Amino acid sequence: MTSYTSEQIVTIADKIKSVKFGMFTTSDDTRTLTSRPLTQQQVDDQGQIWFFVTDEAAYTRDLLNNPQVNVSFAEPGDSLYVSVCGRAELLKDRAKAEELWNPIVKAWFPGGLDDPHLSLIKVTIQSAEYWDSDASKMRQFFEMAKAAITGDTPKDLGEHGRIDL
Repeated sequence: MTSYTSEQIVTIADKIKSVKFGMFTTSDDTRTLTSRPLTQQQVDDQGQIWFFVTDEAAYTRDLLNNPQVNVSFAEPGDSLYVSVCGRAELLKDRAKAEELWNPIVKAWFPGGLDDPHLSLIKVTIQSAEYWDSDASKMRQFFEMAKAAITGDTPKDLGEHGRIDL
């Protein structure tokens, strides 16, 4: 892995580390897209996002035939939006589950680490796009209003980037 790729992973990890919930989108065999909120547990150094799930969820079966997923993260109050495309795997990995385990997860898995349906989804990031504005809401509104009057596109609304791994 090059340092450039490592920097890209750090950029995405830094953006989503405080956004706990991602909308996890899968495609079934009829190519119907569905999304559900999942709590991201970690973005590791290899560019993998980890989630706890139950293997009884219907969408986990979709991953076998259609492993391409999208996970979108949003923190509207901070004007932060991130869309991640990647390849998902459903895993039974006791060591990783122990590493990521926290008391809140027990609410979903009363049997703890021994729950027979406890599984992990690992999403390996393939590309990501983000929009991140440090401008105040007033500044954003002003720039949009100015653009509407002048016919120009809004400027100085923040940072936009794309990475491909």
